[in-house]
Amino acid sequence: MKSILLSIAIAATCSKVANAQGFHLGVKLGSNINKLSGQSFKNEFSYGYHAGVFSEIGLGKKWTIQPEVLFNQVNTDTTSKFSELYKLDFDKVSDIKLSYISIPLLLNYNLSKNFSIQAGPQYGILIDKNKNLLENGKSAFKSGDFSMLAGMQIKLAGLRIYGRYAVGLNNLNDIDNQDKWKNQTIQLGLGLTLF
Repeated sequence: MKSILLSIAIAATCSKVANAQGFHLGVKLGSNINKLSGQSFKNEFSYGYHAGVFSEIGLGKKWTIQPEVLFNQVNTDTTSKFSELYKLDFDKVSDIKLSYISIPLLLNYNLSKNFSIQAGPQYGILIDKNKNLLENGKSAFKSGDFSMLAGMQIKLAGLRIYGRYAVGLNNLNDIDNQDKWKNQTIQLGLGLTLF
């Protein structure tokens, strides 16, 4: 009985703190414009998508923290340099699809009631990749991608319109160090605050 009362007291206190500081939860969906840099890949952007959930925790009138969990799809095309560098037959492998669970942690600065700028780190966990990219089952891509994000967000009642740029900080090449692969992404999307 004491543990139930303690749980109710903690939940009530957390609820009061969240309401006092401003707590919101929502969903988001948008497009990714990706590019993997490195001589193994075409120097052009390709398209994917992202979808997920976000929360917003107020830290006063001007600042909020916005953690998110997103599913991100990254698409890219290889060049002839890929097979030259790695001495393998990549004629049949031209387009590559990678899927990540990304966890951004953004700090928002509210310039006005409806407009904020965002910045923060993001960690992506590779959950799906081309299985036949290399022989003997060796992975071509590292399982994690650390990035920095910067962008802006417009709030219109419960609707969020956002754009952000993510630049990868680590080398994704898990084959060797002949060619450094780094991810770049422009995200455009809509969010809907549920409460």
